[in-house]
Amino acid sequence: MASRLNPYIVFAGDARQAMEFYKDAFGGTLALNTYASFGQQDTPLADKIMHGMLETPSGFTLMGADTPEGDHKPGNNYSVSLSGDDAAELRGYWEKLSDGGTVTVPLEKQMWGDVFGMFTDRFGITWMVNISEQ
Repeated sequence: MASRLNPYIVFAGDARQAMEFYKDAFGGTLALNTYASFGQQDTPLADKIMHGMLETPSGFTLMGADTPEGDHKPGNNYSVSLSGDDAAELRGYWEKLSDGGTVTVPLEKQMWGDVFGMFTDRFGITWMVNISEQ
């Protein structure tokens, strides 16, 4: 898979409805994964969306997820996502873009099997990097 850059929107509990709405508007294929599907069955977020991805016939990709209650901040509820399977390319972007910023999730293997990290760059933009290992 080639590396891609796309928006990642954070929702206050209605990610499923929002992503289904966007699918109706754009068409395409929607994949939704709940927190329960990643081992968090006994939490208030169990049936909420941990990760959703819409891929449209026009080549658009939109990602979204629910955030824990109290973490949602309208106006600041999005990130830019870089993803793909070219580890060297994506690690290079990580190094350059995070320089002078604040790492909030170190770039390391995650429970879903990929290498993932998150940071806020020196300009206040939140970035997520996901390196597919499947």
